[in-house]
Amino acid sequence: MSYKTILSVTGINQSDSDLRVAAELCASASAHLSALVVALSASPPIGEYAAAVSIDWLEERNREIAKLDERAEEAKALLAQTGISFDVDTMYTEIAWSDEEIGERASYADISLLGPGLKLDPELRARAIDGCLFKSARPVLLVPKRGKPTLSPRTIILAWDSRLEAARAAREAIDVMKDADSVHVTMVDPRAASARNGEEPGADVAAYLARHGIEVTVDRLASGGRPVDEVLNQHALDVSADLIVMGGYSHSRLRERIFGGVTKAILEEPSVCVLMTH
Repeated sequence: MSYKTILSVTGINQSDSDLRVAAELCASASAHLSALVVALSASPPIGEYAAAVSIDWLEERNREIAKLDERAEEAKALLAQTGISFDVDTMYTEIAWSDEEIGERASYADISLLGPGLKLDPELRARAIDGCLFKSARPVLLVPKRGKPTLSPRTIILAWDSRLEAARAAREAIDVMKDADSVHVTMVDPRAASARNGEEPGADVAAYLARHGIEVTVDRLASGGRPVDEVLNQHALDVSADLIVMGGYSHSRLRERIFGGVTKAILEEPSVCVLMTH
């Protein structure tokens, strides 16, 4: 599919770097940038000491709202110099339901871009990922530090494990993969089984992609005891990939948060840009 509206989520304490990255991507894709500046609010005080702290809470809230408005004006001034189509909106929301509200906003974009600057605000980054990935039915483009995002990558890794999430990711990225020079269907420690990967792991999805005119290579990698995310990240560097396409959270989200997992690790330290769907 074509990406005509790109959502960029930023915080009130971030530099301009993520906005510049988003603006460059929109310029290259002739897309509209919808910039969302978010501030997370603490819950209002309740209980025995609520009255004593409510004045401080209100004053802090007013300071944050003022800073949010100031940051939005700075974003507008910056983007006005780029020549792209854009809008800037603000969101002041309590942490508890911020993912729902961010996800609702992401529903009106084709893709959400989350830049490396968000790592300076881990709480907002986690809420933005949850909202954009799970509450919007839209993909997320995660940009690593010093990464240069593109919607026209030349070399792509499709992380494949024959699960539903991987199939959704492949379908979402079909048009992007059609325009690439090469796509590496990458499997880590695959097991040949008719009920899972087939007798020749990766062959079925490779045939599916080839019918779309995609140049496909199947890479079956042995982990050698290393974590799967480490193998994928290293392989992306080895083949000079511009993008990793993968499905997110094949296990329950609760299990991923407790035990980690490939999705969580890739989100934390991607070696190249990651296009993720759920």
